[in-house]
Amino acid sequence: MSAAEHIPMPDDQALLAQLAALPPLLADMRAALATPLPAESDQFCAHGRAWAATYIETLDQMARYAATMQDAHRFGPLERHLTLIITGEYLSQLKGGLPMSQGEMVRPADMGFDALPGFDHAAIKDLMAHGNTAARRREVAVLMAESGTLEADAGLDETHMMIRDQFRRFADEKVAPFAHDWHLKDALIPLPLIDELAGLGVFGLTVPEAFGGMGLGKQAMCVVSEELSRGYIGVGSLGTRTDIAAELILQNGTQAQKEKYLPAIADGSLLPTAVFTEPNTGSDLAALATRGEKTDKGYQIIGAKTWITHGARADVMTLLVRSEADVKGHRGLSMFLAEKPRGNDKTPFPADGMQGGEIEVLGYRGMKEYDIAFDGFAVPEDAVLGGETGKGFKQLMETFESARIQTAARAIGVAQSALDLAFTYATERSQFGKPIYQFERVSGKLVMMAAEILAARQLTYFAARKKDQGERCDLEAGMAKLLAARVAWAGADNGLQIHGGNGFALEYPISRVLCDARILNIFEGAAEIQADIIARRLEETGTA
Repeated sequence: MSAAEHIPMPDDQALLAQLAALPPLLADMRAALATPLPAESDQFCAHGRAWAATYIETLDQMARYAATMQDAHRFGPLERHLTLIITGEYLSQLKGGLPMSQGEMVRPADMGFDALPGFDHAAIKDLMAHGNTAARRREVAVLMAESGTLEADAGLDETHMMIRDQFRRFADEKVAPFAHDWHLKDALIPLPLIDELAGLGVFGLTVPEAFGGMGLGKQAMCVVSEELSRGYIGVGSLGTRTDIAAELILQNGTQAQKEKYLPAIADGSLLPTAVFTEPNTGSDLAALATRGEKTDKGYQIIGAKTWITHGARADVMTLLVRSEADVKGHRGLSMFLAEKPRGNDKTPFPADGMQGGEIEVLGYRGMKEYDIAFDGFAVPEDAVLGGETGKGFKQLMETFESARIQTAARAIGVAQSALDLAFTYATERSQFGKPIYQFERVSGKLVMMAAEILAARQLTYFAARKKDQGERCDLEAGMAKLLAARVAWAGADNGLQIHGGNGFALEYPISRVLCDARILNIFEGAAEIQADIIARRLEETGTA
């Protein structure tokens, strides 16, 4: 490879002009996807449309990103090439078949179309033909090798760049060097590190200043979550529980609950955990069976919960139970702010009426997962969120936008970690007399990882901006989570492949990143559930 093997600038300028013409054509594709499903359609058809709509929104955001960056004179060679690569690739997949998972390719015919509209337009033809080419991938590989820069300018403003730089330094110094040891030992993240994160404002990032927080938006949350997850997903995920709890209380709590809990959550003195899932329900929250039975002093909780992250160390549980025994479905559920004593490895749940144990897991360690059995665990009457029973499901649904945006950001951080590790290994590992980075099948994987990370990042930032502007963004948040989780898994898998046999050795951090990446397609809405939600939203709104 040689830097002289460059793609002529006039050709790229012409392609960028075609990229600028893309949004109206994408609008036509959106309209097609919003038409009623064929009478004989099945889940595969509906989910295929959800994935296609996700691709279309991603391409739209990439076109807007290119225009914004050009106007700001920040659209350098790396940004230009990665944008054209991912645009050409995703258009080609929309036409010929895109992967919903490794073994599930969905094509226009599966979605009820002979073809999506627009593919006879010159702009789309040119972008498909000249966007993702071997020559362009080689050009990017040279740029990355010569500069050591693996990620394109994301288009952040000055404030968010300062936040990113601060947390990148923190992750590089305080997280990444120790993450693999924590993982191998299945150790809890050290409390002194959690205290440092609290001092940096991580747990009060989106809490209003009036309640002791920093009052920043969801895009700031994305930047922080990315950088911390790049160091270790366990650390990047510490803020998830605080963000969910804080949003539940901020949106639904009584004034007394806000004044009691929000400042303590923001300063890190009170660690929350989400207690929603049950062994036999999973995503089917309407079928929750754990009961909150009324007593003279409040409620007693009876039932079982599972997959409770950071459950032993938590000081308060956001606990979803069925408080109305005779009311079926969603309407009988209530959310409790249930305080508990903090446990440890030896005695995880030192409280009357509850017991539990650790669930051993492949990855996503550092906070640990638990089963919890409740047998008369007492909560006071004023623990009902908002002071009114029967509202729990609705209250929880209001947090899903933020949770999925934050999960998408964590996925991007994991993907970036995989790219960092694989690039370092590929440039240092020699075979047949040269670094393996110089083999096209190696460097090409890394280039595609960088391109997909840029695309997932732009889609996630778009969802975060909508949330910050007070707009409904459940569709965009779901799309961001769906795509970013797949990008993280593909990146980790390719990263391990680049390591070869060494990647399969526990001593290499890429083995941890692979395990960590796998959970992202499952929690906060499994990929199949997420696609189903997106498909239903498309049907409801009549627009993609």
